[in-house]
Amino acid sequence: MGGEINYFTNDTQPNIYAAAPSSNASLTLAYRTFGDAKNPAVFLPSCYGGKLDDTLPFLYTPAKDGPPPVLQDYFVIVCGLLGAGESSSPSNALASQRGPNFPAVTYEDNIRLQYALCQALGVTQLAAYIGFSMGGQQAYHMAVLYPDFAARVAVLASSARTSWHNWSFLEGPKAALVNSVDFLDGKYETPAIRGTKAFGRVYSTWALSQAWFRERCWETLGFRDLEEYLRAEWEFTDDAHDLLCQLQTWQKGDISLFGPEDEKGDLAKALARIRAKVLVMPSRTDMYFPPEDSEEEVKHLKNGELKVIESIWGHVAGGGGGHESRR
Repeated sequence: MGGEINYFTNDTQPNIYAAAPSSNASLTLAYRTFGDAKNPAVFLPSCYGGKLDDTLPFLYTPAKDGPPPVLQDYFVIVCGLLGAGESSSPSNALASQRGPNFPAVTYEDNIRLQYALCQALGVTQLAAYIGFSMGGQQAYHMAVLYPDFAARVAVLASSARTSWHNWSFLEGPKAALVNSVDFLDGKYETPAIRGTKAFGRVYSTWALSQAWFRERCWETLGFRDLEEYLRAEWEFTDDAHDLLCQLQTWQKGDISLFGPEDEKGDLAKALARIRAKVLVMPSRTDMYFPPEDSEEEVKHLKNGELKVIESIWGHVAGGGGGHESRR
């Protein structure tokens, strides 16, 4: 199994990043590997606010008295998203690039650096690239930016382009954060805890479904009431600038930005250019990435398959939510 966290900085190609050249930034990825490097490789990127330890672990970590994990015979690379606190982020950058001075990283920055990481590990092709939420958006971007690198792509509760509804949802928690009394226009010197907690409270309701609340599913997780659940699970303590950095990456997600100049902005044509086999798995009750959007995407994929996750756990169902042994 995997050991300690490793770090990769591609100093040999400083101009591969979309955002970095203007700020002379050097970006680093935090990652872990699991299994034998001689086996076929699978790449798992983290999602919004995700850490290496909680990135789809049920796919590669043996469960007590359970069946073997799906990826037990693969070389698994788990990688942190830029801005999420483990890879290069506003909270851990050099003093000159910390906080609001951190470059506005994009999905392209993440994918080009991930590709360089794979090359450094000796991986010339991925058997699969599997991502949940922002990880799924990264999966789509990998399929577009490096068309022959990943043979298969699995998109869990995600999209090829951030919809305007999704963009607008993100403006809600963002407003709660930046207008909090301790955010101080981004110049805070101590953690903006009131702001990040408010951010999480706004974010939480969108992550689940009306049926989840109606059926009092917090009780299945051992919480006495909804308030106890929200305090324990949804009062974010992440750095405020880290949250905002990831949020702007999410809001700008759009694979149609890449490709021939005369086709930019055309999502259908961008999807049609994908060569990998694509499995798209939306959650039936997801309010971020509704299945209707996924159905429209699959229409344009040459090798696409749609499988809807039937769950009342909303968006989090795509990351394994709803199964107690996976939480």
